[in-house]
Amino acid sequence: MADRTILDLAFDEQRFHAARAGAGSLHYLCVQAALPAVDDPALAARWPLAVPGLHRVELDGGRTVLDIALGEPDALLPELAARVDEFIAPSTQAPLRALARLAAPGARLLTALGDEAWRRNLRAAGFSWEAETEPLEARYTSRKPQPPRPAPPVKSAVVIGAGVAGAAACERLCAHGWQVTLVERHAEPAQEASGNRAGIFMPLLSRDDNIPTRLTRAAYLYAMRRWQALGGMAPDGSVPILGQQCGVLQLARDAEHAALQREVAEAWRYPEAYVRWLDAAEASARLGAATPHGAWLFPQGGWANPASVCRAMLAACGEGLRRVFHAEALTLERTADHWLARGSDGTVLAEGAHVIVANGAGAMHLPQTAPLPLYTMRGQVTHLAADAFAPLPLVVCREAYMTPAVDGIVSVGATYDKDADRALRAASQQENLSRAREILGGGRVPDAPPLAGRVGLRCMAPDRLPLVGALPDYAAPGQPERLRDVPRYPNLHALLGYASRGLIWAPLAAELLVCQLEGLSSPLEASLAAALDPGRFLLKSRRKIVAPTP
Repeated sequence: MADRTILDLAFDEQRFHAARAGAGSLHYLCVQAALPAVDDPALAARWPLAVPGLHRVELDGGRTVLDIALGEPDALLPELAARVDEFIAPSTQAPLRALARLAAPGARLLTALGDEAWRRNLRAAGFSWEAETEPLEARYTSRKPQPPRPAPPVKSAVVIGAGVAGAAACERLCAHGWQVTLVERHAEPAQEASGNRAGIFMPLLSRDDNIPTRLTRAAYLYAMRRWQALGGMAPDGSVPILGQQCGVLQLARDAEHAALQREVAEAWRYPEAYVRWLDAAEASARLGAATPHGAWLFPQGGWANPASVCRAMLAACGEGLRRVFHAEALTLERTADHWLARGSDGTVLAEGAHVIVANGAGAMHLPQTAPLPLYTMRGQVTHLAADAFAPLPLVVCREAYMTPAVDGIVSVGATYDKDADRALRAASQQENLSRAREILGGGRVPDAPPLAGRVGLRCMAPDRLPLVGALPDYAAPGQPERLRDVPRYPNLHALLGYASRGLIWAPLAAELLVCQLEGLSSPLEASLAAALDPGRFLLKSRRKIVAPTP
């Protein structure tokens, strides 16, 4: 819990720096219709892009957390989950009831003195004051009952799985002072779905800016900030993360899709650093081959080696992390106040007050997570020698993706197969190569290269969104009407179902979970966090049950 939480509806850089200079930890929430400008070069280097949503920026070694919420305050304030100690709301148009919902007892409000009608509204919302000054300094003195602050958690956890989901959980937990035991069945991290040579990172766009689009945008931008905090990325291995923000070119499938791409880019007016629409001529020039339609260019997107991302996150954990590798947790057992993770012979591999299941498809075999509607999709990536493939200056994707060479190898993929065969298949390689030829032309793709690549099993949910949060107890009776009523296992949590976007989902999902565990302000709007709740499927299934007529 931050020592101070301030919500500012009229961001001022000097006021922020003054608050930041105070003692203790600070959570500063800025809610603005448009992104404010800043002069401080150090702050400007971490300033987010002007795209809608909630942007979390960590400063001062994590002592200061700045959340910048971009959009209409009337729409955003009900979406915030925070307990605020001080409000700065100079306008007499401020949504007072939305502020009161977030106010801690005795919270300070700096606002305009306004007229008598404004002051009546302030009193009705639960604020009072001693002197009518300009600006007016009021306090939240309502006697309306408030939910109690959650008790501080016991900061010990077992994380199951050392892919990007588990490694991100370890990094975020250790950054908050937790003692973490990481259990992994392989000898090294990132050996399953996180084991590809190169994963691509890019946002998702849509005409209606729907929930998957908003979630992916938030995850993409947060992941890049976290990677920078971990030491950054470079294609030569000179920094902790092997990767490159070389750009991603998402080609239109056909003329209709090209028209949609252009419409979305023009309607939302995204900054060019986020996305640019390219016509066919511009897209062809970037691609180095003729393409009949346009494309989205994501200049900050690119590729990263997932194993290097995992290593960087685990290295940041320091002494707070204990690793138990080459050991598979097959059962989870609840004692009076702890969980035990046991191996196949019953040996206790680890114990902690909390368990976080982050082992992808492995979760389908644990008793507590087996009822979740998870499934796998096989993905085969083809590896080609760089000297046999057209050189690419950036990542290219359409029905398939292609990366620039990584250590002399180009990755092309990946298939979506409904089986779990881990062996390389010639048919899958031919599928990848055919798609590459459709994009680049036959002359730039080898005809019959040797069978080479990698197979992974993506863990997915029916709605293609991750599962982040407390796990539902399917064996518990009842027909809950809301997510908060869904029965849960005590202190058992999930980071699952990342599908093809684990690279970018992992950091934000881990941050969200840690904030839930510690009762901290959420890095996501409430509706987006609810869309990731692991209890959503149980809630939906129980709502379908019709009570029998007596």
